[in-house]
Amino acid sequence: MAPPSPLVSLSALLLLLAAAASSATAKPVQTQSLLVTPLSPTPFSASSELARGDDKDVFAGNLAAAEDATPSTVQFSVVHRDDFVVNATAAELLGHRLQRDGKRAARISAAAGAANGTRRTGSGVVAPVVSGLAQGSGEYFTKIGVGTPATPALMVLDTGSDVVWLQCAPCRRCYDQSGQVFDPRRSRSYGAVGCSAPLCRRLDSGGCDLRRKACLYQVAYGDGSVTAGDFATETLTFAGGARVARIALGCGHDNEGLFVAAAGLLGLGRGSLSFPAQISRRYGRSFSYCLVDRTSSANPASHSSTVTFGSGAVGSTVAASFTPMVKNPRMETFYYVQLVGISVGGARVSGVADSDLRLDPSSGRGGVIVDSGTSVTRLARPAYSALRDAFRAAAAGLRLSPGGFSLFDTCYDLSGRKVVKVPTVSMHFAGGAEAALPPENYLIPVDSKGTFCFAFAGTDGGVSIIGNIQQQGFRVVFDGDGQRVGFVPKGC
Repeated sequence: MAPPSPLVSLSALLLLLAAAASSATAKPVQTQSLLVTPLSPTPFSASSELARGDDKDVFAGNLAAAEDATPSTVQFSVVHRDDFVVNATAAELLGHRLQRDGKRAARISAAAGAANGTRRTGSGVVAPVVSGLAQGSGEYFTKIGVGTPATPALMVLDTGSDVVWLQCAPCRRCYDQSGQVFDPRRSRSYGAVGCSAPLCRRLDSGGCDLRRKACLYQVAYGDGSVTAGDFATETLTFAGGARVARIALGCGHDNEGLFVAAAGLLGLGRGSLSFPAQISRRYGRSFSYCLVDRTSSANPASHSSTVTFGSGAVGSTVAASFTPMVKNPRMETFYYVQLVGISVGGARVSGVADSDLRLDPSSGRGGVIVDSGTSVTRLARPAYSALRDAFRAAAAGLRLSPGGFSLFDTCYDLSGRKVVKVPTVSMHFAGGAEAALPPENYLIPVDSKGTFCFAFAGTDGGVSIIGNIQQQGFRVVFDGDGQRVGFVPKGC
């Protein structure tokens, strides 16, 4: 047998040296520790003051001017939607939440891609937020005062809606809500809006009661929920005693659907009838919120969170990471941003392409929105597939759980583990902004056995959505005056 040629031996040696050099220079996967806490199998019931409708400490104290209150800051408490449940397990609540989430994501995709969007047309206020797992129109709530004298009202906070509305007496049809139904006949500051008033013309689904010459409104949601009634103006009262007069809102005498506990909705979108737009002359168009985590009911220390309106919403920009808002000319309600990439384990995922996530202004399709009411982040299918594959590869040391769960296709069996190392995940935005996610924001428990799932999903709906699970723990700043969105880590 002839000896190998010197040329072949040299080539083999060079290949071995190249492989060794590549292995030596390969960057290690960046990881962080995840505390493995499966869902509790024990049913629980609401115990908070807000769930009981007890306003003595939770609400009345907020409205009374505090001694240390300043004209620029008002603080409201925020509670999780789990505080309204009765005899339910965490797994049951998660299942309901994911069902609602799919409907909301579909509604947003349909609205964002529709040909007809919404018609165009120094100090701060802060309020507490309640995260709502069983709420069709939104996941978080805050309490405000409506009318004169003020009637306490628990309101959904929704960045995907513009119109402010609440249930009003007398009711033709009303769902059960927490607390007293607002009665405009008992308010000195209630004012009807005429059919020919500019405010009435701003409504997408407006009408007119010819007999009373009163403006009518109607808002329908993708899950079948609907509210309708008189369009009016009213005074709203916030923490610290701050009052804002002549806020245009829907006074709903006919309401039905999946609304649970809340009296109504405080629209935080970008449209001209949204709450931030209506108070802009006094407070500017900026607001921020910090969302409590999904287990806040079981962890009193992390139970409280706030939403802040006005210049104080931006606060210190030292820790904030800002990206410009993007405008969709066909749908002005939503807060669009430009997501330019995602990193897993410290390395950019090559398959998450800007072209798959960019908004097409001519059609109104595509793009990425930041939404308070959607739970799970959904990415355009090619971007999601690339992200999922990169995470699976980086998390090769974790035991995959076959079959997935609900909309999640990547789950892990972490039973018997206390702490595990998981690859880091960071979202990168235009302008250099970055949101480095805590591990609890992308690997979540789905049962009591120790199954954890990668909390992202793919979508073919045309628009990608950054959901509230990924926003947990950040103070998310919607700086309408500066036309930018900011992420402040550990901002709660």
